[in-house]
Amino acid sequence: MSLIAVGTMAFDAIETPFGKTDRIIGGSATYVAYAASNFVQPIQQVSIVGYDFPEEEMNDLKKRGVELEGVEVVKDKKSFFWSGRYHLDMNSRDTLVTDLNVLADFNPVIPESYQGAEFLMLGNLAPAIQKSVIQQMKTRPKLVVMDTMNFWMEIAMPELEETLKLVDVLMVNDSEARQLSGQFSLVKAAKQIMKMGPKYLIIKKGEHGALLFHENEVFFAPALPLEDVFDPTGAGDTFAGGFMGHIAKTKDISFENMKTAIIIGSALASFCVEKFGPTRLKEITKEQIDARIQQFVDLVNFDIKLV
Repeated sequence: MSLIAVGTMAFDAIETPFGKTDRIIGGSATYVAYAASNFVQPIQQVSIVGYDFPEEEMNDLKKRGVELEGVEVVKDKKSFFWSGRYHLDMNSRDTLVTDLNVLADFNPVIPESYQGAEFLMLGNLAPAIQKSVIQQMKTRPKLVVMDTMNFWMEIAMPELEETLKLVDVLMVNDSEARQLSGQFSLVKAAKQIMKMGPKYLIIKKGEHGALLFHENEVFFAPALPLEDVFDPTGAGDTFAGGFMGHIAKTKDISFENMKTAIIIGSALASFCVEKFGPTRLKEITKEQIDARIQQFVDLVNFDIKLV
């Protein structure tokens, strides 16, 4: 049931209307690993860090069943660093600092021990890097899922189009779906994007939930209305980790099971935003996850009699 997670392990400095942090652990692969490890182990991590990445953080990941053989440690460079400030609506943000550091040299190598993994999650990276990882797999995984962003659509569209042909599921937010497809309607956008290669498309809409598209089928998952949202950083990657963790645990890649996976991903993301960084994800128990998933069921469950 192994799952490979490819992405960044980094430091973030975050400012929101509710507080700020100077330097906490972040990165797409970190969030995916913490979320997915609730459902499946091992998580086979592929990333790159500098000399400054804390040993205790590596040990915390190992305790969660995360294998780090695919994580390159560069002894003479710093880890990737990102700093951002969120606006009052917590949906829009300004990037203040992006220091690529070791990420500028990231050329992931899939260790031999990771070969044969059934599930592959490609975090938001250059499309050429994502493609190289897929091509390194000697046996194609049952499900290949990728995340991307508007930045790559602007500077690397030909490479992105090539990579899209190789994946099963694409995850983007609503503005990225519109940009990629050139369509305003998300239904038309989904049809256009699925023609590019992915059989399934997940469009994340932040506090307004997520949409799953496959052929002519559509499923909508709500987001849980929360009293307090402290930090949305990593919520999308946590969503991806919960989604992939459930898929890997059940080994079922049907549309019906993906509906459940989206609810589970949404539940995990709702924990993530409650504290800065991955702090909350380190604390949650199976009982709390089950209770949160039940809240999602209650949120949308109703009986109706047409008269």
